[in-house]
Amino acid sequence: MDSLKIYSQSDINNLIIYRDGETKLGERVSVISSIEELKNSKAKFVLLGIPEDIGIRANAGIAGASTTWRPALMAFLNIQSNRFLSGEELLVLGHFEIEEPEDSSIEGLRNKVVDIDDLVYPVIEKIVAAGKIPIIIGGGHNNAYPIIKGVSLVKKQPIDVLNIDAHADLRKQEGSHSGNGFTYALAEGYLVNYFMYGLHQNYNNEAILNEIEINPKLKPVFFDDILKGIDDKDFFSEIGSVAGLEIDLDCIQNVLASAETPSGFVVNDIRKLILTMGKEFAYLHISEGATRLLDGRVSKLTSKLIAYLISDFVKAQA
Repeated sequence: MDSLKIYSQSDINNLIIYRDGETKLGERVSVISSIEELKNSKAKFVLLGIPEDIGIRANAGIAGASTTWRPALMAFLNIQSNRFLSGEELLVLGHFEIEEPEDSSIEGLRNKVVDIDDLVYPVIEKIVAAGKIPIIIGGGHNNAYPIIKGVSLVKKQPIDVLNIDAHADLRKQEGSHSGNGFTYALAEGYLVNYFMYGLHQNYNNEAILNEIEINPKLKPVFFDDILKGIDDKDFFSEIGSVAGLEIDLDCIQNVLASAETPSGFVVNDIRKLILTMGKEFAYLHISEGATRLLDGRVSKLTSKLIAYLISDFVKAQA
């Protein structure tokens, strides 16, 4: 059955590469034995994995995002613990273990995404209710919906979201998948203002563009306009006080993902945004990256990239 696997100290220790004279973040992060212990932890951030690509396949994408969590966690745990980041700021909760559906049709996959939603949002709810900031490593972008829902239920209000992404993920409500998580979050009142940064004109359909044009809650900045120097300087300042940060790795050029792109942000663009934005966020969700895709493409750099983004976020928020 689908479940949350909570990590023990031995689970963490098995991922650390020890070296004399050095201390790694993994030697400083904390763990718990049950989710009820969250409120007693001194850690501000809770790291959680959703290693699945069912939502991506339900959107006719290439499988592979399920491969990301473990190598990304290992890369993060082996960052140096030092004056800039000690590791004591973080608790590693664990990851969701999600079974493949018996029905592998598009309809079957979309039905399974609903089951994943119902598994994820109560855990997010408990993390936020304990006063912590969840950092979630996906997995498909379908998981934005249960994350937003969990945060919204605790805050007792719809929240704003900043999504750095090539795609708006505002496809119609045709069954849940990685391309319409924000559609459902808006429709069900968990998301109020949706800020989209770096959308590609070539990869958002006309129906989505029309919806963005007529709905004042949908606020885009197109990557094509950024290239032309027509960037809205006030864009980030409009984000509300309760907001989530979404980073879809397919917006970064040459990062392995189902929708890998040769044209997009470079890694340091995203790192600079995280470090200098000056906004407090209720969560961070990194989605769609892969270390190995079903079509045979492989990259060892995705995991280290995610480790950089997590550490940048913790430094900026702490």
